Amino acid sequence: MAISCGIVGLPNVGKSTLFNALSAAGAAVANYPFCTIEPNVGVVPVPDPRLDALVALYHPKSVVPASVNFVDIAGLVRGASKGEGLGNQFLANIRETDAIAHVVRCFEDGNIVHVEGKIDPVADVATIDTELCLKDLESVEKRIDRAKKALKGQTVKEEKAVLELCERVRDSLNAGVPVRAQKLDDESLALLRDMFLLTQKKVFFVGNVAEKQLATIDNDPMVAALRVYAESQGAPVVTICAAAEAEIAGLDPADRPAFLESLGLKEPGLHAVARTAYRILDLITFLTAGEDECRAWTVKRGAKAPQAAGAIHTDFERGFIKADVIWWEDLIKFGSESACRQNAKLAIEGKDYVVRDGDVIHFKFNV
Repeated sequence: MAISCGIVGLPNVGKSTLFNALSAAGAAVANYPFCTIEPNVGVVPVPDPRLDALVALYHPKSVVPASVNFVDIAGLVRGASKGEGLGNQFLANIRETDAIAHVVRCFEDGNIVHVEGKIDPVADVATIDTELCLKDLESVEKRIDRAKKALKGQTVKEEKAVLELCERVRDSLNAGVPVRAQKLDDESLALLRDMFLLTQKKVFFVGNVAEKQLATIDNDPMVAALRVYAESQGAPVVTICAAAEAEIAGLDPADRPAFLESLGLKEPGLHAVARTAYRILDLITFLTAGEDECRAWTVKRGAKAPQAAGAIHTDFERGFIKADVIWWEDLIKFGSESACRQNAKLAIEGKDYVVRDGDVIHFKFNV
């Protein structure tokens, strides 16, 4: 399944620099607002040591990792919900994504203009959240009007429930509380789904720091403030130096470990960005492996075997018979499917089997 994550934030916080590092797509980077006009899209692989281990075992002709589409969306400004800047266009771009990576500036640099005139990570987040809440408020008010009109004709149970829910959501949005932070149950969220509310989307924050801050990141006051705010929203925070990440991405792979070590990093921060985007959507990976191809497939947590088969091809789900399932560590340990079978590490599962994150599966089907 293709998933997309929009990169948002105020102008000049490092969104396009981060995007360049993620995708090496060469998005324009400039020290002025709106240098990104059309949303750039980059397909970014999700690092997975399990897939790497299978590749080392099989030496396949083709390797296909799980991936996330990152969409670089131009900077929002105060008033975007009313069309300020290029607000309407950018808000529409956000609406089309599955999740949001909110880049927040956590560094001082007199040479880089800040659109609000000061560096304050929590205030910056509040500016974006306010604009998204205001846009959602428009959608909720329209839905309230529709529900009221429907109830004038005849009492429709679901419309009454929608009206009561939307009025509660409206009040919270007016108080500046995003939908994702309103602690709504699954049934309520389902009723809101067809409204495609911006603040209902899963979000994580990317604290963009200067290279000199990396060594003391755990004690950095701006990062600490961002983490406290994010925790109140139930959202994770990833801290990176976007400029350094862009430099790492531009290096020859053989030179990257030494540069990472000089920065005190075990891996590029971009790995955490891609994994976090994947994780907040509650996705898991199952794998297929062989000499022709080793591949990671994406499904929602809780997916059953036929649904996982459908991720490969709809015919696989329609004609599902059974699934041969091996835990990835067992396959690496015993070295082959036949050895796993001989050691009772291969299970034959049916339609009710719930796929685990890390299963290696071979599907049997008939259409």
